[in-house]
Amino acid sequence: MRVEQVLHALGDPVRLMIVQALAAAPEGVACGVIPLPVTKSTRTHHLRTLREAGVISMRTEGTRRMSTLRRDDLDALYPGLLDGVLAAPR
Repeated sequence: MRVEQVLHALGDPVRLMIVQALAAAPEGVACGVIPLPVTKSTRTHHLRTLREAGVISMRTEGTRRMSTLRRDDLDALYPGLLDGVLAAPR
């Protein structure tokens, strides 16, 4: 997990919406549940970017793909980063 990849992933407004939703649901959220103003293929792109940066992890639960914020890993490597990003005014 490299800081420049994490910052790039968190720098997009749509990806930030995903991270905010996942921060509110520590047990994880199904991919299509978070309301986003983008198409399905764009949603997939944003989720892949977050996953490749190490910000989220994904697991299969039946027929659904569940996304989970890797908050513990982010807090261990970059203390305060996620809290600061989530608390920043929009």
